[in-house]
Amino acid sequence: SKRVAWIGVGVMGRHMCGHLMSAGHEAAVFSRTAAKCAPLVERGATLASSPREAAEQADVVFTMVGAPSDVEEVILGPAGVLAGLKPGGLLIDMTTSTPALAQTVAAWAAVQGVAAVDAPVSGGDVGAQAASLSIMCGGTDEAMARAAPLLRYLGKSVRHMGGPGAGQHTKMCNQILACNNMVGMAESLVYAKRAGLDPHAVIAAIGSGAAGSWAIHNLGPRAVNGDFAPGFMIEHMAKDLGIALDEADRMSLVLPGLGLARRLYSSLLKHGHGRDGTQALVLALEDTAKYLNDDP
Repeated sequence: SKRVAWIGVGVMGRHMCGHLMSAGHEAAVFSRTAAKCAPLVERGATLASSPREAAEQADVVFTMVGAPSDVEEVILGPAGVLAGLKPGGLLIDMTTSTPALAQTVAAWAAVQGVAAVDAPVSGGDVGAQAASLSIMCGGTDEAMARAAPLLRYLGKSVRHMGGPGAGQHTKMCNQILACNNMVGMAESLVYAKRAGLDPHAVIAAIGSGAAGSWAIHNLGPRAVNGDFAPGFMIEHMAKDLGIALDEADRMSLVLPGLGLARRLYSSLLKHGHGRDGTQALVLALEDTAKYLNDDP
């Protein structure tokens, strides 16, 4: 078994760290809100006071935090992971972040004799609980060979996409597709409701055909029921789509669907829905006068 550290115990992280513990690995955990670590501590995890302290106890450190600025703090900061992880260690950042930052982290880790993998995921809280996530990885062949056996406890698809940053680029591809799927799902359900149809019956009818998708099956029923509890928060989706648009601009790409989705999610964020799940997009399409006329 390995000694692992998990930094960032949120909606998904608590389940993912739990899978590693169930597989027999000792864990040290850190979250800025220590109470979030309580279920893992009750199972035997050690509560650390900083990412550095957690890393000092570990062979492998996983990070899964909110934004690129958080990645910089918890990995590169004075009390961060690289201040504590010993040479020969392995760092796996599962945050959705920027490709450039993933490359910077890998470079700094290499200087210290630490292997690094950027490994963002797709699948939300459902995938985290079921250990069925899709995990997109960037890093050297050697780093990936060490990371893959642990990542397979967390996901059903673990793919090495290329060097440092390639995992993050792949996650941007995922988010571009996911946000366009979500817009289509929300428009379909808003149309069904306005047409006087039973939205649940619509989901059953169209979900079994060519229009079927992960979104319609997993988030469609929640949206119809007005259940906006997050599997993936709007504030994180808005952040991801901002990264994707920045990368698209850098590559001289014009992606209209991505631009529309970013505009809608940014408006929902502005109106206080940042902690709701992404299925709350239906709210924006039910009241376009309120949400669609906002500046992005």
